[in-house]
Amino acid sequence: MALPEAGPHFLSDGIGVMSKTTVRDVDMEPEPSASPEQPAPAPRAEGASRAFALLLVITGAAGVLAAWVITLDKFKLLEAKVRGETFVPGCSLNPVVSCGSVMESDQASVFGFPNPVLGLVTYGIVVCVGMSLLARARFPRWYWLTFNAGTLFGVVFCAWLMFQSLYRINALCLWCSLAWVATIIMFWYVTSFNIRKGYLPAPGWLRSFFGEFTWVLPVLHIGVIGMLVLTRWWDFWTS
Repeated sequence: MALPEAGPHFLSDGIGVMSKTTVRDVDMEPEPSASPEQPAPAPRAEGASRAFALLLVITGAAGVLAAWVITLDKFKLLEAKVRGETFVPGCSLNPVVSCGSVMESDQASVFGFPNPVLGLVTYGIVVCVGMSLLARARFPRWYWLTFNAGTLFGVVFCAWLMFQSLYRINALCLWCSLAWVATIIMFWYVTSFNIRKGYLPAPGWLRSFFGEFTWVLPVLHIGVIGMLVLTRWWDFWTS
């Protein structure tokens, strides 16, 4: 009597059809790839182009320069007050373009210390980020979004200062204006980067727009501010 050969077993399903069952078919052990001890994939990191890195370095340096000059003039203004003298900053050219009037206002120390001190720190960070990108550094999504949030705070704060300067202090500071322009440019280009990389959710048409026409938004933004300055003192400029 012949013994059955080892191997797959055939079982009847009760209606005359045979089905083959193997050990692998009934194995309930999880696959090795599904092991809970397997580490999660590392977050995606992104670098940036040389042009974008240079833009951050240049705008950050412009902001540092403006903050540094205003800080020095603020110190000289305070020293002159202590001596009972009058100090006129070099950028105080006329009743409208008057840096001294802006420096002496309450709005010049919103957080309890001169605003340019904050600028020295924040614009310095922008320069450091730009230099790191030039060295081929790559940052994760959370870093880019945090950086974008910082530039958003900067552009909102500058917008508030613009309003105060034009309609409350009634004077314009040229160095402040340089810082405003630098902040606007860096904000729109950092936002464009995050949208194009998918870090900020946006429809496809908006991604395409930022990929081709990022420059349009800062130009329009700065143009609107220029028009506000022009119309605010129209009689002075045309007299």
